[in-house]
Amino acid sequence: MIFGIGTDICDIRRIEATFQRQGERFAQRVLGEQELAIWRRRGARWPQRGLRYLATRFSAKEAFSKAIGFGMHTPMAWRRCEILNLASGQPVIVLHGELKMWFESQGLRAHVTVTDETDYAASFVVVEKD
Repeated sequence: MIFGIGTDICDIRRIEATFQRQGERFAQRVLGEQELAIWRRRGARWPQRGLRYLATRFSAKEAFSKAIGFGMHTPMAWRRCEILNLASGQPVIVLHGELKMWFESQGLRAHVTVTDETDYAASFVVVEKD
């Protein structure tokens, strides 16, 4: 049964402007530990690729927060939700702490997809209840 659906589109230029104002602090606020490591590697080779990664993760977390119905309110928090990839490249949602405990106690399962183009990143999340 579908518990919730969330979608988000993000202007990469807006993420870039925020990053220029706040620097790495912005990435550290939005990204979890594993995401930060990936972001740093990608950004070191090609800064635009790093910005796209940051924008897709920002967008996916927004979509996830909508799908669970909390927005950015407890137990949802930026760093408690990571968007990682399986070896196949498929994106997956990995939760931590209080958010993970709540999610699992509800018997929920999430599916996510992310995409980006020149100026935009978009995400779609479906959350199912067992």
